Amino acid sequence: MGAFGWLINHIAPIFLITSPVTSYADQIYSIHRTRTSFGFSLDIPLIMLLASILKIFYWIGVRYDMSLFVQALVMIVMQCLLLHVALTHRPPLQIEHTPFASTTARIGNILEDRPLQFWQWRTAKPYWHFLGYFTGLLVVGQIVFSSSEGYSHLLGYVALAIEATLPIPQILQNQRRRCCKGFRVSVLANWLVGDCFKMVYFFAKANNDVPVAFKICGVFQACCDAYLGFQYYMFGDGEIEMPSAAGGKGAFYQPTEGKEMNWAGNAKT
Repeated sequence: MGAFGWLINHIAPIFLITSPVTSYADQIYSIHRTRTSFGFSLDIPLIMLLASILKIFYWIGVRYDMSLFVQALVMIVMQCLLLHVALTHRPPLQIEHTPFASTTARIGNILEDRPLQFWQWRTAKPYWHFLGYFTGLLVVGQIVFSSSEGYSHLLGYVALAIEATLPIPQILQNQRRRCCKGFRVSVLANWLVGDCFKMVYFFAKANNDVPVAFKICGVFQACCDAYLGFQYYMFGDGEIEMPSAAGGKGAFYQPTEGKEMNWAGNAKT
């Protein structure tokens, strides 16, 4: 148990801290290289940024495991980069980056059903403004409720509840399109490996400084990541059929590595 305990206490924290880089660097590079974020759900950076910012303020009040706190800081940096690249290379014909829009939406006339078009804005500024307002609100809350331990624990449970939903937007988007194109398998692989490390670290660590909320979140997220892997097995990177404005067979989107999106197929015959 001595060698195993040493690995848990020394190697696992290093993996946790570097996991945001290993998980998302390839996705960032892929979007930059192909110059399109088609198929990638913008809800992923939304979920991780909200959860990580909340975990920072959670740590201020509770002072949980330091490696998890540093991981949250690194995650914020990586998700900001990912959001910037995804917005920069957002496909001009695809305003929708989320699985929650109407499935009957047509190219160039997509119905968006979120209040105030939340996280579906056409320009980049509202995304950064929202994150700034969200952080500012937490700063005010920290000042007002700094002496309340219950407030800190509430932030922690909200943060972990949000993070637990991380795979869900991509799962729903893959299911709706019956295709996993645009979501890097390297991200999924890192998620699955990370789940294994987290389960060992959370449940086998000698000192009990990992809150229960982290363990609950980790188990739920591992189940969702496993289903994402099943989707890759079922759907792969097949073509995505888009509805035709003329009501015909439609067109297929074929992601390429060039600057523009490649469309093929027939309209009404």
